[in-house]
Amino acid sequence: MSLYQLERDGDAQELIGVLRRSDNPELRARAAEMLGGFDDHDEREDIVNALIDMANGDGTDAVTAAAVDALDSLGGDAIERLIADAAGATFDDDGADWVKARAFTRALDADLAELRMAAANGLGALEHGDSVPDLVDCFDDPDPRVRARAARACGLISDPRATDALEGLLTDPSATVRREAAEALGSIGNRQALGALLPLYEDGNERVRRVAVGAFGNFGNERPVEYLVESLTDGSAAVRRTAVFSLVELLANVPTDKSHEIRETVVEQLSETDDRNVVLPLVEILEESTQAAQRRNTAWMLGRVTSQEERDRVIESLVDALSDDDQMLRQFAATSLAELGDDDNMVERRLLKIAQDDGVDPDVRGQAIFTLGKVGGERSRKTLDKLIDETEHDVVRKKAFSAISKLGGRG
Repeated sequence: MSLYQLERDGDAQELIGVLRRSDNPELRARAAEMLGGFDDHDEREDIVNALIDMANGDGTDAVTAAAVDALDSLGGDAIERLIADAAGATFDDDGADWVKARAFTRALDADLAELRMAAANGLGALEHGDSVPDLVDCFDDPDPRVRARAARACGLISDPRATDALEGLLTDPSATVRREAAEALGSIGNRQALGALLPLYEDGNERVRRVAVGAFGNFGNERPVEYLVESLTDGSAAVRRTAVFSLVELLANVPTDKSHEIRETVVEQLSETDDRNVVLPLVEILEESTQAAQRRNTAWMLGRVTSQEERDRVIESLVDALSDDDQMLRQFAATSLAELGDDDNMVERRLLKIAQDDGVDPDVRGQAIFTLGKVGGERSRKTLDKLIDETEHDVVRKKAFSAISKLGGRG
């Protein structure tokens, strides 16, 4: 029976048999890798014991490495047991984290790269601040996988003491290391860490650029705006999307007196593109974000930046926003609908439906009527004329009077 079939059937004992007895190192390494995917298997204890045996005494580098990786993938106490064996320590069920951290720290000097990687992973999971200097020492490890895991661990710990060393990794020849260092700096998030990321908006690796651009939204000032605007024309659609998300996040973070100026700068750049990869993220933020400031900024921007291809989707999203509990968001959505215009009468049709629905909140109906005064035509004028006489709500009547005066007055 093939290894694939054993994996599919979840036959742990047969895979353990291959791991222990096969004469083919490639098959044994592959069996170890498959066992690492059985994290919730009923025979987990047997799996862990077999992998620890292979990690400690196989004699074949590829199998040993695969066994260590598999234990790391299993999570929980699996890799801790291996590290404890290597360090000559004992972890009981309620063992102190500092005991585990000391054992993991010792394992950072292991001969096997996979064990050093697992030790770095363990220290990151423990978020043990005292281990930062030892993790930073691993930034000089000859294996880029170890450097990357050490950088990731520093990001999980988020200790500012690692900032200088992580900044040094931003020029590492390995794109994976640069990406992990960028993510770690973004997690630390202090002024120095974020500033160090700015040059990475033009890194040669797309994933590195995306990580760096994604962190720019954490700034509390306008410093990254020019870099984000540049990223809106990046050759990667994923980077452009990330830049949009970061711009909206940045607008929510900067002081109020700066936000309008930044919005105008952003819109000026965005208005030159018909890129759906820029517009769709804005729609997603408006529809899915739980942060009021982000949604308000997005609603404002959508009236000024809209891909023709996504115009209908934008209109639907803005019209839906008119029913939101946030009054300021409703105002921004109404203003943006007016900015979009209504050559095909789509906006007018949707708004008239809201305006005439007695089951809709009067304030929401009033917001729709206000917008009809901007984009409506003769049909809206006649409907509002009739509504003035029939409505029982003062706010609806008042808004209808205001709107109809802009549409030619009552008939």
